[in-house]
Amino acid sequence: MAKAQSVSKEAKAAKKQARKAASKERRQQLWQAFQMQRKEDKRLIPYMVGVIVLSIAVFTGLGFLLGSPWLLIPLGVVLGVLGAFILFGRRVQKNVYTKAEGQPGAAGWALGNMRGQWRVAQAVSGTSHLDAVHRVIGKPGVILVGEGSPTRVKSLLNQEKKKAARVVGDTPIYEIMVGNDDGQVPLSKLERHINKLPSNIDRKRMETLEGRLAALSSKAPGPGMPKGPLPGNAKMKSMQRTARRRG
Repeated sequence: MAKAQSVSKEAKAAKKQARKAASKERRQQLWQAFQMQRKEDKRLIPYMVGVIVLSIAVFTGLGFLLGSPWLLIPLGVVLGVLGAFILFGRRVQKNVYTKAEGQPGAAGWALGNMRGQWRVAQAVSGTSHLDAVHRVIGKPGVILVGEGSPTRVKSLLNQEKKKAARVVGDTPIYEIMVGNDDGQVPLSKLERHINKLPSNIDRKRMETLEGRLAALSSKAPGPGMPKGPLPGNAKMKSMQRTARRRG
């Protein structure tokens, strides 16, 4: 009995230590991301300070109107700091996408970092010029996302749509071309664009489609195909993780 209690205490202590280590790592990542963004974004600190000051001023004014200014100042400070962190996260995210835009594999990297119940298969087809088509399965149905030369990618999208249509039945298939020209979706707006698509299928149907479409992609991708998050380095990945937590 005493031995079991000892083991239980050791397990709890180990878990507590692991939580502390994880919390310390997150703080370090946040600080590193802040330092990187501060060096590249000269407006970051003035904007963050401005948000905090504005929040304090607003709640102080409300406090005077209600006859209790000192009661609302702490709330203004807390909300101001929260607002500053949200601003920081958004500016980091914008910076990350700006760096990634136009690089081979950028769309696949962005898709792989989407929040939610998405089944992402990066570079299901591509060319030696690093054009690629990525496949996403979600509640809207099947989403094919192309990046690279519009002329070459259009052919790839048509091929993938025909292949998918043979096994998905009446499930909707959407085609998206990533870019900044007319009819294209900018990289920074890709996740938002996909999230706005209507819900057409349930999770069970998603799992079925994932299995069927995986069989179509059983062949290994050709050489030079952008498979995975190519546009990032260690700094970009760290900043992107921070943006997801704080944005």
